Amino acid sequence: MIYSVSSQLYEEVQERISEAIGERSYFSGALSFDFEEVACRLVVSCFVYRKRVTMPEGAAAAICDLVPVWWEFHTCGEEGEMLNDFSFEELRARL
Repeated sequence: MIYSVSSQLYEEVQERISEAIGERSYFSGALSFDFEEVACRLVVSCFVYRKRVTMPEGAAAAICDLVPVWWEFHTCGEEGEMLNDFSFEELRARL
């Protein structure tokens, strides 16, 4: 059985990786978290590209793209690890 990655899970991954990256231009690490009843783990090394965003509160360098060198996305349920349909391209499109 293949675990289908939902829009909500992509949003969760996007928020968590953005927070983990912080101000860096390169990120290599792992993010582990539970989503609903599934344990998720993203292992990723990627280059971080930014664009300048100006708002009334001030300017910031927002993440506009992540270019992966290596990535793996694991999902585990009650019966162990499940294959999934995670797409790094889908994650990148949500930035």
